[in-house]
Amino acid sequence: MNWRWFHLLSSPKSFYQISGKLLPWFWTISLLLFAIGLYQGLYNSVNDYQQGSTVRIMYIHVPAAIGSMMFYMGMAIAAAVGYIWRIKLAHMAAISIAPIGAALTFLALVTGSLWGSPMWGTWWVWDARLTSELILLFVYLGFISLHGAFEDREVGDRAAGVLAMVGVINVPIIHYSVQWWNTLHQGSTISSSSTKMDPSMYNAFLLMFLAVTIFCSALVMYRMRNEVLSREHSKKWLKEELDL
Repeated sequence: MNWRWFHLLSSPKSFYQISGKLLPWFWTISLLLFAIGLYQGLYNSVNDYQQGSTVRIMYIHVPAAIGSMMFYMGMAIAAAVGYIWRIKLAHMAAISIAPIGAALTFLALVTGSLWGSPMWGTWWVWDARLTSELILLFVYLGFISLHGAFEDREVGDRAAGVLAMVGVINVPIIHYSVQWWNTLHQGSTISSSSTKMDPSMYNAFLLMFLAVTIFCSALVMYRMRNEVLSREHSKKWLKEELDL
């Protein structure tokens, strides 16, 4: 098997060059999707027969909630790759993902509270899904804090990487919490084989999910480029790239 592509992708130099070309496309596509998705969600989708227009919070809340878990898995995988194979770009990816994932988790909790207040009559309950999502936020913050607690960046990479790998156990708990426990949180409206949504609502959700995913991926890529600049500042290739 030819592993040249793997080594190419794990090279800070290759990543920096490729990401510089991809970033403008990511920004442009995500902003277009946001514009179309918000229009579809706010003006062109139907109200829910029970929740009325309150259901429109879904177009931010659900993509943020899914993204919080999806980006955590990406962070944990990157941390594992860096820990096992000592690939420094993987560690750069993990620490770059952490603040973005934490922001998505916080957004999911806030919008969930805003959505839950008119539906449940309270801003917060110690519901299984809400509690496990809150734990996810603490794990993200713990990862960031632990990484910054060491003067030696490589030691911080590995210590925080262990926490990221252990914290993976919380992701399936969040996903299956509504099935495993009796909770106030509703079950999944969308599955791999079907959806219970009106087509106008589903289209708005899909557009917003893609917008959030691509936009946050661009933020991660941007942060990784800054990590490369910070960690590789003395390398000849970077000086040539920046014409220093």
